[in-house]
Amino acid sequence: MSLIPTTDRLLLGPGPSPVLPRVLQAMTAPQRSHLDPDMLALLDDLRRRLHGLFNVNAEGIAFAVSGTGSSGLETAVANVVAPGDRVLCIVTGYFGDRLAQVCERYGAEVTRLTGEWGRAIDPEQVRVAMEHAPFRAVTVVHAETSTGVLQPVQAIAAIAREHGVTSIVDAVTSLGAHPVDVDGWGLDVVYSCSQKGVGAPSGFAPIAFNAATRAAAKSRSFYLDLPLLEGYWIKRGYHHTISTPLVYALHEALAVIDEETMPARSARHARVHGEFVGALAEMGLSVLPPEGERLWTLNAVRIPERVTDEAKVRVALRDTHGIEIGAGLGPLAGKVWRVGLMGAGATSENVQRLVAALKTEIG
Repeated sequence: MSLIPTTDRLLLGPGPSPVLPRVLQAMTAPQRSHLDPDMLALLDDLRRRLHGLFNVNAEGIAFAVSGTGSSGLETAVANVVAPGDRVLCIVTGYFGDRLAQVCERYGAEVTRLTGEWGRAIDPEQVRVAMEHAPFRAVTVVHAETSTGVLQPVQAIAAIAREHGVTSIVDAVTSLGAHPVDVDGWGLDVVYSCSQKGVGAPSGFAPIAFNAATRAAAKSRSFYLDLPLLEGYWIKRGYHHTISTPLVYALHEALAVIDEETMPARSARHARVHGEFVGALAEMGLSVLPPEGERLWTLNAVRIPERVTDEAKVRVALRDTHGIEIGAGLGPLAGKVWRVGLMGAGATSENVQRLVAALKTEIG
């Protein structure tokens, strides 16, 4: 008996997000090898689309690392951080702390700038920290998936540039939904994933380096070494055997974004987020971050006091209503539900379906 699922489930957790049928269909196209001319043409077009999505010019580079968003994280760190480097890590949630941990594993001397879970960091705190010590790099999570907070990365990057500090930005839960602007915001390295706002299955980590950071890249990792990866993506040399079906899917998902356009896509995510927050308010519920610091893609919904077993509600949503949402992480475990409305999942119909199911389960 096959264990492969045969029933649909609406994925409204922190990721993966729903994938359009045309993206799934693309994965069934005939296989090509990793150095086939057809594949190389696809990779060239994929890079072109990613340059546009990240807004990084031709002197920089944008491509996709074979792996999940965590591989993008490690690629960014591996090509910037060397043993003994001082790194300022902004930690206001689970994934900010993960960035700090990876920097430590690469031998960095890490200073954590810790903020409240559920609030954005004040850029002036970053300025003060940089005025008191020299840093090689600063890390920040643009869209903190554990709390639903949108960080002011443009302001942070400006402060970093004033001090000659390289910015490493996690855009895992923002790319393809919120604006992300490498050149316009003065960012140095930005990484993401394929399975959230971008709208493809998990398995790729889109990443962009600006020109200066690209030129200085030097990694102790073989698999994540930027010059070696460029050797495959641009110079046509063998590095690893890339997944053909996942290339097809990512390319098709990027085509969908280009057809919708990022301004329209961002507006859709903002609108659907507003509809959800409004519907929650009518139920007496709210989201964790204050207005102005909220993600459109990930909503940290405060669990009401009347709910004594939050896990039971999540199981009922999954098994009775066919809807998946996520649990809280770290200090927010048992205090919030994490609801993702991103990519193809960011629709008014999905909000209505989820709200109706929540009303059934919690009143």
